[in-house]
Amino acid sequence: MTRPDPAFDDAMLPLFGDADEAEPVALTGERLPSYIRDHRKRLRARFSEGGAAAMPDYELLELLLFRALPRQDVKPLARRLIDRFGDFGRVISAAPARLMEVEGVGEAVVQELKITEAAALRLARAKVMQRPVLSSWDALLDYCHTAMAHRETEQFRVLYLDRRNVLIADEEQARGTVDHVPVYPREVIRRALEINASALILVHNHPSGDPTPSEADIAMTEQIRQAGALLGLVLHDHLVIGKSREVSFRAAGYL
Repeated sequence: MTRPDPAFDDAMLPLFGDADEAEPVALTGERLPSYIRDHRKRLRARFSEGGAAAMPDYELLELLLFRALPRQDVKPLARRLIDRFGDFGRVISAAPARLMEVEGVGEAVVQELKITEAAALRLARAKVMQRPVLSSWDALLDYCHTAMAHRETEQFRVLYLDRRNVLIADEEQARGTVDHVPVYPREVIRRALEINASALILVHNHPSGDPTPSEADIAMTEQIRQAGALLGLVLHDHLVIGKSREVSFRAAGYL
């Protein structure tokens, strides 16, 4: 006898009838309580009519959790996640181990959140890779915020450009703590030479949310600029990503 796939154990089968009106039925034959069905239907309708802008973070999170927990009222869990991490972005970018600390979160929830995070990153990255960066600056900023604004530890990335300022590589150079990340200018320049880059953009985040550069940020940037200049490499900018805004070294006069 063939056993059911364990991964399908929590699946829901639709009722017969209009697919838009059908509500899921558990394999055991149980229906969701009507108040949960009605709530899910209202949220889906609001999303269809107004998109994400019509919904607060916890309701958008509920829409994701519907898929991971098809038999439960997920509103309390959505609120717990927002209360714990702060906003939608920080929830989906939180480390799996930290997500699992929240009551009600299991592997299915973590996987759904991580799939969403990966999809958002891939979409944002596709808008900047193999394109002239300086003429796609807004898309680049969107990508950097998507990738880094909600991280709980500092991350340092280098964007490598060719002679036409087309982005040819986006590489994470280091991860650090909540307020420090080790950066090695020699490694940044060595990698640029390896891939025949002609210009660089440095990017790192401040988990505190305040993108104001530190003295160490300024000193490190100058070291990389000087080392690159000796080899004909141009440092276009250094972006510090905060929670809701960024600081450009070029625009702020540090470069």
